[in-house]
Amino acid sequence: MTQKLLIIDDEPNLLYSMTKALSRESLEIVTAETGAEGVALARAERPQAAILDVRLPDGNGLDVFNEIRAIDPVLPVIIITAFASMETAVEAMKRGAYEYLIKPIELESLRKHVNRALEISVARDGLSQLAGASPPAQQRIIGRSPAIQEVFKAIGRVAQQDITVLIHGESGSGKELVAEAIREHSARADGPFLTINCAAIPEMILESELFGHERGAFTGADRQRIGKFEQVDGGTLFLDEIGDMSPASQAKVLRLLQDGSFQRVGGNQTLHANVRIIAATNRNLEEMVAAGTFREDLYYRLREFVIDVPALRERVEDVELLVTNFVAAFNRELGKQVRVVTPEALRRLRAYSWPGNVRELQTVVRHALLHAVGDTVTSGSLPPAFHGVHAAAERNQAAVGNLAITALVRQQLARTDRNLYRDIHTIVDRILLEEVLEHVDGSQVQAAQVLGISRTTLRNRLSELELSGPASGTDDRPS
Repeated sequence: MTQKLLIIDDEPNLLYSMTKALSRESLEIVTAETGAEGVALARAERPQAAILDVRLPDGNGLDVFNEIRAIDPVLPVIIITAFASMETAVEAMKRGAYEYLIKPIELESLRKHVNRALEISVARDGLSQLAGASPPAQQRIIGRSPAIQEVFKAIGRVAQQDITVLIHGESGSGKELVAEAIREHSARADGPFLTINCAAIPEMILESELFGHERGAFTGADRQRIGKFEQVDGGTLFLDEIGDMSPASQAKVLRLLQDGSFQRVGGNQTLHANVRIIAATNRNLEEMVAAGTFREDLYYRLREFVIDVPALRERVEDVELLVTNFVAAFNRELGKQVRVVTPEALRRLRAYSWPGNVRELQTVVRHALLHAVGDTVTSGSLPPAFHGVHAAAERNQAAVGNLAITALVRQQLARTDRNLYRDIHTIVDRILLEEVLEHVDGSQVQAAQVLGISRTTLRNRLSELELSGPASGTDDRPS
């Protein structure tokens, strides 16, 4: 059976490339260069899938999307754009877009998405259209990388669904921003939004903060206190670092998730609150459940929908865009007029491993603006950790090496409880000696010089390891 694909894009070269890449005997492709023409074709041709550009000569592609979905509410539509933003991605997914792709388009990836969309179209089920909402004025999460685009799409999928969301990511990666974006695009957007950092508040105080307390509940409780759950009734509560919550607090949160009820500390009255919970952690809750330090039933209630926020090192292509955004923000805050970040400064920023993620990048950019020369951030404007031509790259390599050695030690610990020192040195020496010998083309004389040991020591170690590297017996060749 022949299927039909509609492509709406005002770039003739891209239209040609997509048509050529996607063409096959069982697929008819119809194209349009304006939104009005595309809507007319959608009505007349009834395609099984569509590809739609966001920016069109006669309007916004998302408005065209609405018109097309009014014609066919379950038509899979792949949104494409050269101007990626969180708001566009979230809005596209909220409105029910099948996929959201960034130009330049990888044609092989596009082909796979189109094929899956056509398969879904045949079945004509399993698709749900999410209601739209006006996007907030300011975009808060910045990025064009595939990793962050997946986060944008996840926000769009879950925002309108009034379910619990668990956000996982390293400290400083932007988990709270994701929580705020979910709230802003949800039906609770006009309701209250409060944040509690479970790791920063002692257990007794945390319970009081969350559930409130009655007068006399504990020493110093001289009056009744209304907790965050009551304060945020009808809105959204963000529980950051929930992995650090005490077992007692976990039990109370579980009860609230189950039936919306809770009691204040020291009280007997059962209260109710209509609260959407978004939780976040940088800890492995599965391991904590296995260790008995986190409730299994709460874990499964929290993870109705999970969003993994990538570390900055996993989306290094976003560094320049983030730097540009932070420079503009800190120019206003600090009264600066920085307009240029030199290529060398950007190179060093991209090469860094960013253990503190986006939060650390903010701090570094602020430092750079305060030390900028005139209107320019140079490599010299960066903090001391970035100085030296190869400093960042060497630090990254060292970090990777440390991780590999740590993993090796843990692996051996799991296998044995004796002779660990000997076993680790044997593994490391075998790799070291083989690599050095290969580097010096098998010359033991040169290998000993590189290693800083005597030839006798080298020969003895090679014998112990039963290594016969290249030319290990004839190593006195002229060099």
